[in-house]
Amino acid sequence: MTADGAVEAPGTSRPAPTGRRLRWNKVPEVTAYFWVIKVLCTTVGETAADLLNEKLGLGLTGVSLLMSVVLVAVLVAQFRTRAYRPGIYWLAVALISIVGTLISDNLTDNLGVPLETSTIAFAVVLAVVFIAWYRSERTLSIHHVDTTRRESFYWLAVLFTFALGTAAGDLVAERMDLGYWLSAGLFALAIAAVAVAHFALGLDAVWSFWIAYILTRPLGASIGDYLSQPTADGGLGLGTVITSVLFLAVILGLVVFLTVTRRDVSDPERLTPQAS
Repeated sequence: MTADGAVEAPGTSRPAPTGRRLRWNKVPEVTAYFWVIKVLCTTVGETAADLLNEKLGLGLTGVSLLMSVVLVAVLVAQFRTRAYRPGIYWLAVALISIVGTLISDNLTDNLGVPLETSTIAFAVVLAVVFIAWYRSERTLSIHHVDTTRRESFYWLAVLFTFALGTAAGDLVAERMDLGYWLSAGLFALAIAAVAVAHFALGLDAVWSFWIAYILTRPLGASIGDYLSQPTADGGLGLGTVITSVLFLAVILGLVVFLTVTRRDVSDPERLTPQAS
Protein backbone atom coordinates (compact mmCIF):
# COMPACT_ATOMS: atom_id res chain seq x y z
CA MET A 1 0.00 0.00 0.00
CA THR A 2 1.32 3.42 -0.89
CA ALA A 3 -1.07 5.80 0.81
CA ASP A 4 -0.42 4.81 4.39
CA GLY A 5 0.74 8.12 5.78
CA ALA A 6 -0.96 10.51 3.42
CA VAL A 7 -4.18 10.65 5.41
CA GLU A 8 -4.51 11.90 8.96
CA ALA A 9 -6.60 10.06 11.51
CA PRO A 10 -10.29 10.83 10.96
CA GLY A 11 -11.52 14.11 12.32
CA THR A 12 -8.11 15.40 13.37
CA SER A 13 -5.80 18.19 12.41
CA ARG A 14 -2.05 18.36 12.72
CA PRO A 15 -0.98 21.16 15.06
CA ALA A 16 2.52 22.56 15.03
CA PRO A 17 4.53 20.04 17.05
CA THR A 18 6.40 20.98 20.16
CA GLY A 19 10.06 20.14 20.70
CA ARG A 20 12.85 20.12 18.14
CA ARG A 21 11.36 20.45 14.63
CA LEU A 22 13.26 18.85 11.79
CA ARG A 23 13.13 20.07 8.23
CA TRP A 24 12.57 16.66 6.66
CA ASN A 25 10.59 13.54 7.38
CA LYS A 26 12.81 10.90 9.02
CA VAL A 27 11.20 7.84 7.43
CA PRO A 28 10.85 6.75 3.79
CA GLU A 29 7.91 7.24 1.51
CA VAL A 30 5.78 4.09 1.44
CA THR A 31 6.39 2.56 -1.97
CA ALA A 32 6.68 -0.99 -3.27
CA TYR A 33 10.36 -0.82 -2.29
CA PHE A 34 9.33 -0.11 1.30
CA TRP A 35 7.19 -3.23 1.58
CA VAL A 36 9.72 -5.47 -0.17
CA ILE A 37 12.57 -4.39 2.11
CA LYS A 38 10.31 -4.60 5.17
CA VAL A 39 9.43 -8.25 4.42
CA LEU A 40 13.10 -9.03 3.73
CA CYS A 41 14.07 -7.45 7.07
CA THR A 42 11.49 -9.53 8.91
CA THR A 43 12.87 -12.67 7.25
CA VAL A 44 16.38 -11.73 8.33
CA GLY A 45 15.06 -11.01 11.82
CA GLU A 46 13.86 -14.60 12.09
CA THR A 47 16.85 -16.38 10.54
CA ALA A 48 19.56 -14.11 11.97
CA ALA A 49 18.15 -14.44 15.49
CA ASP A 50 18.31 -18.23 15.15
CA LEU A 51 21.80 -18.04 13.62
CA LEU A 52 23.22 -15.79 16.34
CA ASN A 53 21.69 -17.93 19.05
CA GLU A 54 23.28 -21.04 17.52
CA LYS A 55 26.75 -19.69 16.66
CA LEU A 56 27.72 -17.15 19.35
CA GLY A 57 27.36 -19.47 22.31
CA LEU A 58 26.04 -16.68 24.52
CA GLY A 59 22.63 -18.20 25.13
CA LEU A 60 19.36 -16.56 24.23
CA THR A 61 19.66 -13.93 26.96
CA GLY A 62 23.26 -13.05 26.09
CA VAL A 63 22.47 -12.68 22.39
CA SER A 64 19.44 -10.54 23.26
CA LEU A 65 21.54 -8.17 25.38
CA LEU A 66 24.27 -7.94 22.72
CA MET A 67 21.85 -7.17 19.90
CA SER A 68 19.98 -4.67 22.07
CA VAL A 69 23.22 -2.74 22.64
CA VAL A 70 23.94 -2.74 18.90
CA LEU A 71 20.37 -1.57 18.21
CA VAL A 72 20.66 1.30 20.69
CA ALA A 73 23.89 2.45 19.03
CA VAL A 74 22.27 2.44 15.58
CA LEU A 75 19.17 4.23 16.87
CA VAL A 76 21.40 6.94 18.36
CA ALA A 77 22.90 7.41 14.89
CA GLN A 78 19.39 7.43 13.38
CA PHE A 79 18.17 10.10 15.79
CA ARG A 80 21.24 12.24 15.09
CA THR A 81 20.49 12.42 11.38
CA ARG A 82 18.47 15.39 10.19
CA ALA A 83 16.64 13.54 7.43
CA TYR A 84 15.87 10.04 6.20
CA ARG A 85 19.02 8.11 5.30
CA PRO A 86 18.28 4.67 3.79
CA GLY A 87 21.37 2.90 5.15
CA ILE A 88 20.89 3.89 8.78
CA TYR A 89 17.11 3.61 8.70
CA TRP A 90 16.97 0.09 7.25
CA LEU A 91 19.82 -1.12 9.45
CA ALA A 92 17.74 0.01 12.43
CA VAL A 93 14.68 -1.85 11.07
CA ALA A 94 16.67 -5.05 10.53
CA LEU A 95 18.10 -4.87 14.05
CA ILE A 96 14.69 -4.16 15.56
CA SER A 97 13.39 -7.21 13.71
CA ILE A 98 16.10 -9.33 15.36
CA VAL A 99 15.58 -7.81 18.82
CA GLY A 100 11.80 -8.07 18.59
CA THR A 101 12.15 -11.75 17.74
CA LEU A 102 14.56 -12.31 20.63
CA ILE A 103 12.26 -10.55 23.10
CA SER A 104 9.37 -12.82 22.16
CA ASP A 105 11.61 -15.92 22.19
CA ASN A 106 12.95 -15.04 25.64
CA LEU A 107 9.46 -14.76 27.07
CA THR A 108 8.43 -18.09 25.56
CA ASP A 109 11.59 -20.19 25.90
CA ASN A 110 13.30 -18.78 29.01
CA LEU A 111 10.38 -17.55 31.09
CA GLY A 112 7.74 -20.00 29.93
CA VAL A 113 5.20 -17.30 29.11
CA PRO A 114 2.41 -18.80 26.96
CA LEU A 115 2.16 -17.37 23.44
CA GLU A 116 -1.44 -16.35 24.14
CA THR A 117 -0.25 -14.22 27.06
CA SER A 118 2.67 -12.62 25.24
CA THR A 119 0.53 -11.88 22.18
CA ILE A 120 -2.07 -10.11 24.31
CA ALA A 121 0.62 -8.29 26.30
CA PHE A 122 2.40 -6.99 23.20
CA ALA A 123 -0.93 -5.93 21.69
CA VAL A 124 -1.77 -3.97 24.84
CA VAL A 125 1.66 -2.29 24.97
CA LEU A 126 1.42 -1.38 21.28
CA ALA A 127 -2.05 0.06 21.86
CA VAL A 128 -0.67 2.17 24.73
CA VAL A 129 2.11 3.47 22.46
CA PHE A 130 -0.43 4.39 19.77
CA ILE A 131 -2.72 6.10 22.29
CA ALA A 132 0.15 8.11 23.78
CA TRP A 133 1.40 9.01 20.30
CA TYR A 134 -2.04 10.11 19.13
CA ARG A 135 -2.82 12.11 22.28
CA SER A 136 0.52 13.88 22.00
CA GLU A 137 0.59 14.52 18.24
CA ARG A 138 -3.05 14.10 17.08
CA THR A 139 -1.90 11.76 14.30
CA LEU A 140 -0.27 8.37 13.80
CA SER A 141 0.77 9.17 10.25
CA ILE A 142 4.35 8.34 9.31
CA HIS A 143 4.19 11.16 6.78
CA HIS A 144 5.07 13.61 9.55
CA VAL A 145 7.83 11.96 11.59
CA ASP A 146 9.67 15.26 11.74
CA THR A 147 10.32 15.83 15.46
CA THR A 148 12.35 13.91 18.00
CA ARG A 149 9.23 13.05 19.98
CA ARG A 150 7.39 11.73 16.94
CA GLU A 151 10.41 9.68 15.96
CA SER A 152 10.56 8.22 19.47
CA PHE A 153 6.93 7.12 19.24
CA TYR A 154 7.57 5.73 15.76
CA TRP A 155 10.46 3.47 16.79
CA LEU A 156 8.63 2.29 19.90
CA ALA A 157 5.68 1.34 17.71
CA VAL A 158 7.96 -0.45 15.24
CA LEU A 159 9.62 -2.45 18.02
CA PHE A 160 6.34 -3.70 19.45
CA THR A 161 4.86 -4.44 16.03
CA PHE A 162 7.78 -6.82 15.50
CA ALA A 163 7.38 -8.39 18.95
CA LEU A 164 3.61 -8.72 18.47
CA GLY A 165 4.01 -10.12 14.97
CA THR A 166 6.50 -12.71 16.23
CA ALA A 167 4.29 -13.90 19.11
CA ALA A 168 1.09 -13.87 17.05
CA GLY A 169 2.78 -15.64 14.13
CA ASP A 170 4.17 -18.37 16.40
CA LEU A 171 0.77 -18.73 18.04
CA VAL A 172 -0.99 -19.20 14.71
CA ALA A 173 1.69 -21.60 13.47
CA GLU A 174 1.47 -23.77 16.60
CA ARG A 175 -2.31 -23.77 16.94
CA MET A 176 -3.16 -24.28 13.27
CA ASP A 177 -0.11 -26.41 12.38
CA LEU A 178 -0.22 -25.27 8.76
CA GLY A 179 3.44 -25.55 7.97
CA TYR A 180 5.69 -22.73 6.80
CA TRP A 181 4.46 -22.32 3.23
CA LEU A 182 0.76 -22.38 4.04
CA SER A 183 1.35 -20.01 6.97
CA ALA A 184 3.07 -17.56 4.63
CA GLY A 185 0.12 -17.82 2.24
CA LEU A 186 -2.32 -17.17 5.07
CA PHE A 187 -0.55 -13.99 6.17
CA ALA A 188 -0.19 -12.83 2.57
CA LEU A 189 -3.94 -13.21 2.13
CA ALA A 190 -4.51 -11.24 5.34
CA ILE A 191 -2.35 -8.40 4.00
CA ALA A 192 -4.22 -8.53 0.69
CA ALA A 193 -7.50 -8.27 2.62
CA VAL A 194 -6.22 -5.14 4.37
CA ALA A 195 -5.26 -3.66 0.99
CA VAL A 196 -8.74 -4.38 -0.39
CA ALA A 197 -10.34 -2.90 2.72
CA HIS A 198 -8.27 0.25 2.26
CA PHE A 199 -8.51 0.81 -1.47
CA ALA A 200 -12.02 -0.55 -2.10
CA LEU A 201 -13.84 -0.09 1.21
CA GLY A 202 -12.24 3.06 2.54
CA LEU A 203 -10.42 1.70 5.60
CA ASP A 204 -8.41 4.57 7.08
CA ALA A 205 -4.96 4.79 5.47
CA VAL A 206 -3.04 5.14 8.73
CA TRP A 207 -4.62 2.08 10.32
CA SER A 208 -4.30 0.13 7.08
CA PHE A 209 -0.59 0.83 7.13
CA TRP A 210 -0.02 -0.27 10.73
CA ILE A 211 -2.13 -3.43 10.41
CA ALA A 212 -0.21 -4.43 7.29
CA TYR A 213 3.05 -3.54 9.02
CA ILE A 214 2.27 -5.97 11.84
CA LEU A 215 1.23 -8.74 9.44
CA THR A 216 4.44 -8.52 7.41
CA ARG A 217 6.35 -9.79 10.45
CA PRO A 218 4.84 -13.32 10.56
CA LEU A 219 4.82 -13.35 6.73
CA GLY A 220 8.57 -12.77 6.60
CA ALA A 221 9.19 -15.21 9.46
CA SER A 222 7.26 -17.97 7.68
CA ILE A 223 9.24 -17.37 4.49
CA GLY A 224 12.51 -17.42 6.43
CA ASP A 225 11.63 -20.64 8.25
CA TYR A 226 10.52 -22.29 5.01
CA LEU A 227 13.85 -21.51 3.36
CA SER A 228 16.13 -22.24 6.32
CA GLN A 229 14.61 -25.19 8.17
CA PRO A 230 15.48 -28.82 7.35
CA THR A 231 13.42 -30.64 4.74
CA ALA A 232 12.33 -33.12 7.43
CA ASP A 233 10.62 -30.21 9.19
CA GLY A 234 8.91 -28.91 6.06
CA GLY A 235 11.58 -26.44 4.94
CA LEU A 236 13.95 -26.26 1.97
CA GLY A 237 17.01 -26.91 4.12
CA LEU A 238 19.08 -23.89 3.02
CA GLY A 239 20.11 -23.22 6.62
CA THR A 240 20.15 -19.96 8.56
CA VAL A 241 23.56 -18.87 7.21
CA ILE A 242 22.69 -19.07 3.51
CA THR A 243 19.19 -17.65 4.04
CA SER A 244 20.44 -14.72 6.14
CA VAL A 245 23.29 -13.88 3.75
CA LEU A 246 21.00 -14.14 0.72
CA PHE A 247 18.38 -11.78 2.13
CA LEU A 248 20.95 -9.37 3.54
CA ALA A 249 22.54 -9.14 0.09
CA VAL A 250 19.19 -8.31 -1.50
CA ILE A 251 18.45 -5.72 1.21
CA LEU A 252 21.88 -4.14 0.70
CA GLY A 253 21.36 -3.96 -3.05
CA LEU A 254 17.97 -2.30 -2.68
CA VAL A 255 19.23 0.16 -0.06
CA VAL A 256 22.14 1.17 -2.29
CA PHE A 257 19.70 1.61 -5.17
CA LEU A 258 17.42 3.82 -3.07
CA THR A 259 20.37 5.83 -1.74
CA VAL A 260 21.44 6.62 -5.30
CA THR A 261 18.02 7.14 -6.91
CA ARG A 262 16.19 8.62 -3.87
CA ARG A 263 13.01 6.89 -5.07
CA ASP A 264 11.63 6.71 -1.52
CA VAL A 265 12.37 10.28 -0.45
CA SER A 266 9.59 12.87 -0.21
CA ASP A 267 9.52 15.36 -3.09
CA PRO A 268 10.81 18.44 -1.22
CA GLU A 269 13.93 16.61 -0.04
CA ARG A 270 14.54 14.94 -3.39
CA LEU A 271 14.75 18.40 -4.90
CA THR A 272 17.55 19.35 -2.49
CA PRO A 273 19.81 16.31 -2.22
CA GLN A 274 22.61 18.27 -0.62
CA ALA A 275 20.64 18.77 2.60
CA SER A 276 22.04 16.91 5.61
